[in-house]
Amino acid sequence: QVQLVESGGGLVQPGGSLRLSCVTSGFRFSIYDMSWYRQAPGKERELVAIITSPRGTTNYADSVKGRFTISRDNAKNTVYLQMNSLKPEDTAVYYCNAKYWTYNYWGQGTQVTVSS
Repeated sequence: QVQLVESGGGLVQPGGSLRLSCVTSGFRFSIYDMSWYRQAPGKERELVAIITSPRGTTNYADSVKGRFTISRDNAKNTVYLQMNSLKPEDTAVYYCNAKYWTYNYWGQGTQVTVSS
């Protein structure tokens, strides 16, 4: 059974930091490209960051470059998103995604709210 479970979301003030985690099981994590997406109310889901397999190449949306860092631990089947210098416009539900060929899995999402 495939599972992707996000955690680490919450309420944070502008300028603050959060670290999201996505613990996975049920598939061969190390060969999958792992991504974080987000969806704000009334907006489409957008790609935030991706880390590829096997090279670990990363890529980011322009809106988060220099503030967010994606990483993975293949031994723990976990992908992370370190978010610094958070802005109100980063408020969204953040989703973990795993993709390999035609296999495409999603987590249930974790809410991030940036507000004073």
